[in-house]
Amino acid sequence: MNVFERYAPFIQEYIYRSGWQSLRAVQNAAGDAIFGTDKNVLLTASTASGKTEAAFFPILTLLEEEPSPTVGALYIAPLKALINDQFGRLEELCAEQGIAVTKWHGDASLSKKQKLLKNPSGIVQITPESLEALMINKHMEIPSLFGGLRFVVIDEIHSLLRADRGLQTFCLIERLCKLAGCSPRRIGLSATIGDPELAGRFLAAGSGRETVIPKIDGGREVWRLSMEHFYNTPPQADEEKPAPEGAPLPEEPTDRAPQAADPGFGYIFEHTRGRKCLIFTNSREECEGVCQNLRQYCEANGEPDRFLIHHGNLSASFRESAEEEMKDDESLFSVCATATLELGIDVGRLERAFQIDAPFTVSGFLQRLGRTGRRGEPSEMWFVMREDHQEARAMLPDSIPWYLIQGIALVQCYIEERFVEPPREGRLPYSLLYHQTLSTLASHGEMTPAELASRVLGLSCFHRVTQEDYRTLLRHLLETDHVSRTENGGLILGLAGERVVNNYKFYAVFRENVEYTVRSGSQQLGTIVKPPPAGDKIAIAGRVWVVEEIDHKRRIVFCEPVKGNIPAYFGDVAGDIHTHILERMFRVLGEDKNYPYLMPKAYYRLQEARDTFRKSLMSERPLVNLGGKMWALFPWVGTYAFLAAERFLKLRCAKRLGLRGLESSRPYYMQFTMEAGEEEFYRVAAEEAEAGFDPLELVYPGEVPVFEKYDEYLPPELIRKGFACGILDTEGMKKRFLDWKRFAD
Repeated sequence: MNVFERYAPFIQEYIYRSGWQSLRAVQNAAGDAIFGTDKNVLLTASTASGKTEAAFFPILTLLEEEPSPTVGALYIAPLKALINDQFGRLEELCAEQGIAVTKWHGDASLSKKQKLLKNPSGIVQITPESLEALMINKHMEIPSLFGGLRFVVIDEIHSLLRADRGLQTFCLIERLCKLAGCSPRRIGLSATIGDPELAGRFLAAGSGRETVIPKIDGGREVWRLSMEHFYNTPPQADEEKPAPEGAPLPEEPTDRAPQAADPGFGYIFEHTRGRKCLIFTNSREECEGVCQNLRQYCEANGEPDRFLIHHGNLSASFRESAEEEMKDDESLFSVCATATLELGIDVGRLERAFQIDAPFTVSGFLQRLGRTGRRGEPSEMWFVMREDHQEARAMLPDSIPWYLIQGIALVQCYIEERFVEPPREGRLPYSLLYHQTLSTLASHGEMTPAELASRVLGLSCFHRVTQEDYRTLLRHLLETDHVSRTENGGLILGLAGERVVNNYKFYAVFRENVEYTVRSGSQQLGTIVKPPPAGDKIAIAGRVWVVEEIDHKRRIVFCEPVKGNIPAYFGDVAGDIHTHILERMFRVLGEDKNYPYLMPKAYYRLQEARDTFRKSLMSERPLVNLGGKMWALFPWVGTYAFLAAERFLKLRCAKRLGLRGLESSRPYYMQFTMEAGEEEFYRVAAEEAEAGFDPLELVYPGEVPVFEKYDEYLPPELIRKGFACGILDTEGMKKRFLDWKRFAD
């Protein structure tokens, strides 16, 4: 098929006007799949390859040939910032043809939303949370809005494959289609899909269509990578040592950071000067701390501030200012950011990205790397690994630079195998089941128990939930007044359920902390959790502020700026690291291979770690004696298998082994005291795993492990079952324990 000739004339004109010489591979492949089939399509191509246009050129062509009487295409994205970014591109594309493009999220124009309700047409861009709100609050308008819906485009679909938010998104798509009486094709877009077949099945679930996954030749990937290590105080790992053979030469800084500065931050400060960069961290707290430090270096050097900040707790004005500054090619500001700038926002011509410590996933690494390298330049990332010197009395496990090893493993997993984390399967999403039950009742009003069960359990993501489980849930919701029974025997929201649904935070299924809005005069800075008393200091927006007053009723903190440097706190964030990464970390420590992106300090720190790995016999056995009855266990399994292993040892093995005082640095190692010897440990662990057990046995007596956002409203038996059978990776743990049987012989 000549895809260009198949496009509508206004699309062809747009391409001419943009000065494109030819279509990209992804655009040809998408055109063949969308024009040539009536199936769902999963487009996987590198960042900045033109996936959005690749999808919308044929979609708009088909809508031009056969106009929809309602909204024709629904674009779902995980971030408002991504919608705002794509809006400008889509609006320019559609403007001359008079095709409406409407943003629908919390910050979008109310008048534009009202205009859409009066005259549904064109493209609607929405987040999962805003789609949930639309389904509840505009229930009666759904058929007139979406009755002729032909396409649902899901951007950055990889970000929805491993958590409840993704399942919620597909529940909403199924519910919308049933209510509107439409059967749209689904188009998934992503740069980082590890198992396309599995992702294709995820995309298709409940749609009644198969998924086409075009093979796209993206050409040869060219990266510029460097990874450096810093102790937070002297001496450094490479002190008085020759430069390692083949290691990249450090770039000469244009100036020096202030004396006695943190060497890792000083390195970033030096190598961002005169450039536009992104500095990624793994948490909002760390993001605030990095920004504070870098701004202090500017002040100490007599330079103007050249660092901005971007994370989910900042006000929209701060985030949008950073985004606009990034899009300006003349700007030389750098932005300290979390995953909020990881996804496909066009941030202009970035020279390089920095990553402080290792991200949790290969997917995250690739997304962050992909922010750079647009407009023909190679992608470039500089890893900066930081740690404190260990005290002389520190235990063996603390002497391994875990973030450095993890960073190498993430890079090698992709370079060697193209490994990216697959979708999480086999879960029991009871928290989401509660959420969708209340959402369905809020939308439809009174329903019979059978009708409610049919609508909710019929959603594809609940295929593992039994009818008995659902009866258990409904009985509990009736007892707790989250659901009430009418005189006719129907079910409606109860008073407690109405309180939950009527809170604007109901629309999101990810966990949130109780947040306080922070204001300084007329300026809204963002939100924090656990505000300190008046007179104490807080950190937000990359600066330090003193708290003047707290209005607990309205949850507002009033403050004024001061100088200083303090840690921030926005709530706990857990990392989900895949078993494959831990296994590659083991190989990194055990092999003699050098990696061309390691800078001198990182190279020598790796050699130290490998030396420790060999001499301690970590390379030969997972259990290492630390002296006396103290042991360290290195399971080399991912986060949820590690969590299962902790519980298995405490609940199934501890008595037989005389095991006490187990403490973990998840998912790297555990430390404990034990009466038994090494061979007995392996034998008992394998025997207990071989004996077979119910995963529910790994829940502590009387424990109700609230893990997801709405678990607190579930009956305790479902919380325990969902945690044991849907969160803990008991099979991964069991496989590893059985493998250890060979050490007992």
